[in-house]
Amino acid sequence: MFKDLDPILHSQLRLAVISLLISVKEAEFTFLREKTNATAGNLSVQIQKLREAGYIDVIKQFKDNYPQTICKITPQGITAFEEYVKNLQSYLGSGT
Repeated sequence: MFKDLDPILHSQLRLAVISLLISVKEAEFTFLREKTNATAGNLSVQIQKLREAGYIDVIKQFKDNYPQTICKITPQGITAFEEYVKNLQSYLGSGT
C-alpha cells in the first residue's frame, strides 16, 4: 500500500538540494546555500550525506585563487528522486 520514503531524501534540506540539482544538473555551493537559505556548515554536512549515498558528485577546485565546490546530480540521484516523488504521490492519492 504505502511505499517507504527514502530517508536520505526525506530531510528537508537534502530534498531541496536534490530538487535544485534536478533542474540545473550542477551548481556551485554558494548558489545552493543562497537558494536553500541554509548555513554553510549545515549545507556542507547534508551535501556530504548525499555524496555518501551516491546521489551527487562533489568537485572541489580553484577559480581565480578561490576554492570552488560544484555539486552534480548523478544518475543514481535522479532515479532516487523520481522514486521518492512516485512514492510520495502514492500517499497523496491514497485518500481518493
